[in-house]
Amino acid sequence: MKDEVMTNIVSLLESDETFAEIVEKILREAERYLCTSHAAVLQVSTDGKLINTVISYAGEGELPLKINNIPKSKFLIGSDELKCCATGRCSEEEKYALEAFGVRSSVVVPIFINDSCAMYFAVFDVRNELCFDKVRMQFIRDVSRIIQSIAQKKVTNNSLLSSYEVLRDILSSIGSGIMVFDKHGDEIYFENDVARKTDEVRRTIQKCVKERVIRQDNAKKPENDEETETERPIEHYDPESGLWFEIKFSDLTWIDGSAVIVCTAVDITQKKKNQQKIEYQANNDFLTGLYNRMKCELDLRNIIRDAVCSNQKGALMFIDLDDFKHINDGLGHQYGDLLLQQIAAGLQGIPGLRGHCYRMGGDEFVVIVKPEQFIGISKIIKNVVALFNRPWYLRGTEYFCTMSMGVATFPDNSDDVHEIVKMADMAMYDAKRSGKNRYNFYDGSKNHNTVQRLDIENNMRQAVASQIHEFVVFYQPVVDTVTKKCMSCEALVRWDSKALGFMGPGDFIPLAEYLGLITDIGDYVLEEACRQCKIWNDKGYKDFHINVNLSVVQLLQQNVVENVGRILSRTGVNPRNIVLEITESFAINDMERVLKIISGLKALGPRIALDDFGTGYSSLNYIKQLPLNIIKVDKTFIDDIVEDEYAQAFVKLIVDLSKTIGTQIVVEGIEDIEQYNLLKKIGVNYIQGYYFGKPVPANQFEFEYLGKVLNDNK
Repeated sequence: MKDEVMTNIVSLLESDETFAEIVEKILREAERYLCTSHAAVLQVSTDGKLINTVISYAGEGELPLKINNIPKSKFLIGSDELKCCATGRCSEEEKYALEAFGVRSSVVVPIFINDSCAMYFAVFDVRNELCFDKVRMQFIRDVSRIIQSIAQKKVTNNSLLSSYEVLRDILSSIGSGIMVFDKHGDEIYFENDVARKTDEVRRTIQKCVKERVIRQDNAKKPENDEETETERPIEHYDPESGLWFEIKFSDLTWIDGSAVIVCTAVDITQKKKNQQKIEYQANNDFLTGLYNRMKCELDLRNIIRDAVCSNQKGALMFIDLDDFKHINDGLGHQYGDLLLQQIAAGLQGIPGLRGHCYRMGGDEFVVIVKPEQFIGISKIIKNVVALFNRPWYLRGTEYFCTMSMGVATFPDNSDDVHEIVKMADMAMYDAKRSGKNRYNFYDGSKNHNTVQRLDIENNMRQAVASQIHEFVVFYQPVVDTVTKKCMSCEALVRWDSKALGFMGPGDFIPLAEYLGLITDIGDYVLEEACRQCKIWNDKGYKDFHINVNLSVVQLLQQNVVENVGRILSRTGVNPRNIVLEITESFAINDMERVLKIISGLKALGPRIALDDFGTGYSSLNYIKQLPLNIIKVDKTFIDDIVEDEYAQAFVKLIVDLSKTIGTQIVVEGIEDIEQYNLLKKIGVNYIQGYYFGKPVPANQFEFEYLGKVLNDNK
């Protein structure tokens, strides 16, 4: 029976009868198959608030249902799907609504015309609680779609305009504007309420129809001289209202037989905004507003292609922040996010870079230098370096965060997107490994080996996970400039990898910091140095002390003071014989926090040394505030000190300062007797460097240096 009924209903699609006549027949056929008491097509009022019966059918012996001016909010309808209700299987609110209509169950399906819900197809039963199976539910959906197709056809066909009066109301209740023009677009035959009452809709339709007529008049006629009845919708922006509309045209025959243009305008402003939002989210980094990795690869592909075609060059700069993790871990992610936003704004502010800066993720940025800017790449690089050599202001406080950068050029190095990014990344890592705060150009002749880097990373992770026994501590003597006696030493880590062999700190420390493994390694070095110091103290060298460098990552751990205290207690060393070295870069950031940490460490007993002094941005005011025992002058001031009067003056200034504030001076990097004699003359207390000895294992250090007066030929 279902097939017979559906065949009869489908056959009505080609009927020339009025909409009301066709739908009444459909309702009769549907009721015959479903065996319900009532079926109806309901209309939404013009203001979208009320539901009224348009066409209804009642089974034999049944009275018509009165569904007129029922508030839409209280009617049993869903948003865009079939809604099924029965008194025994629904909420109290739905049950109340059913009883108000005098029915025990209902099934309601929305009917859309021009993407707007204009009507509903509904079946009711006053006797029974409907419990339809999937087949009957699908039948109801199919019938609603057929009614929808007929209604849509009538809307776009002028026969609807001369049919049942209520269908005129349907056209006016539709959310889109509809206007009918003569074939020249001059005379208006019909316009619905939306077009008549909304200036921007009426203005848009008239403008688009005029443009279409002009376009068709100027276009060359097809050979068969036949025009296409329908065409693809166009999108139109109305600048006066700021709204977007989707415009559809149809060429039809009007009631009097004349050719007309039917134009429909649907407001798609929200759709466009959603599209723009989705596109923005897909291409932009939510934190900084810069383009993201996906957009970078897309833009880079197009820029490289154009550069190859025009025989020009461009470059890609890969930037990674130095020690960004310190700010994130030590100050909190809100400070880290603020810094990333400032860096993004700073990069965008460099001439020639706006719109070509990307955040690849984390603390990594990429800048594309297009061919038209490539001639000035030296200036661009200089501006980027200058950007990171100044302090960043985070909520009223100065912080320093430098960067390491790698530069690869296209198409010289490669014309492949992924290869160029990888080459710039490798050049950046070389810059980081060379000491950070610098940049490198990719150089293929250096035979960069990514596989080797991955081997180092994997083996380092395994070494740290397996109790860090592969890492060994060497000791370098610190010598009294007057007596030449070895009074102390500095503990320095080396990696004796079973898989990769012996490596110095320059080969793995930058990567350990990059991977976040330096804390475990640093804690291990501190504990080993404390144990060794106690052994030598117990052998009679009671005043001998060992300097241990604490990485910035260690210092920024929330429990750094407690952790150091546990190591001192566990090893039993005299805390006074341990000197904790902190780097100048740590000391100049967030003075309040730094003072709290240093004071906490000093309260445990160790002495505090400021390492690498002179390489950063410290002022004498910083030195005055910090509770220091020792200042270690970086070797960069010593390399040319014999000839460099500025370096001599700088060291002399620090010596004088140390006497004023009561600290000792250690100068690193002494390699020859001229340097030694000059520093001794200036008044430096202690020196450290290859002139007296390189870092060696503990047993060798004990034999050659421990408590001994060293000769000049050491």
